[in-house]
Amino acid sequence: LEQTGFLSAIGWSFFITIGSVAVILFFTSMTAYYITRVKSKLTSVLYYLFVFSMIVPFQMVMFPMVKLADILHLANPVGMIVLYLGFGCGLSIFMFSGFIKSIPLEIEEAAMIDGCNPLQTYFHIVLPILKPTAITVAILNAMWIWNDYLLPYLVIGLSTEYKTIPVVIQMLVGSNGNRDMGAMMAMLVLAIIPIIIFYLACQKHIIEGVVAGAVKG
Repeated sequence: LEQTGFLSAIGWSFFITIGSVAVILFFTSMTAYYITRVKSKLTSVLYYLFVFSMIVPFQMVMFPMVKLADILHLANPVGMIVLYLGFGCGLSIFMFSGFIKSIPLEIEEAAMIDGCNPLQTYFHIVLPILKPTAITVAILNAMWIWNDYLLPYLVIGLSTEYKTIPVVIQMLVGSNGNRDMGAMMAMLVLAIIPIIIFYLACQKHIIEGVVAGAVKG
């Protein structure tokens, strides 16, 4: 723990994961609500762009992305949250849009008749209904971001204090076969404990959230 800076790494991993998931949930749910309820050519193009981003391999864009991150000074934990928002928005918007289509418009119309503006309708009526899908999106993104190695390695690198857990564990592999297997296995066990606890606490919502947007009621 002392030699590798594991405690610092787990702190930065928590910060990046929690911040990224919160930002993804907030922005993608609002975006999905807008492009689902507002029918226009612009929203249709935006929807298909987000869906298309799901099938673009990360390896295709990683070098331009690293260059752009350097130009915009995103090689820090806050910058990582911005990058994860970009890479995680496609799947999240796709899932939220499928569920929002199943919400009856009459509920929102009743809220508007009672005097709610669009923002009030979203935060007080739509967002609570999105809870099952939001939990599913949070689980999927949290597990991906917590375990991600390539993006933090490319953007943050090994020479900064902002290293995440996968990067620190990879440093134990060493070179020329000089692997400290005991230390690496101990850190792997410590690294998976938080995400397992999070998954077990939320697992009952996964199937509910995935199936919720599959059939339009």
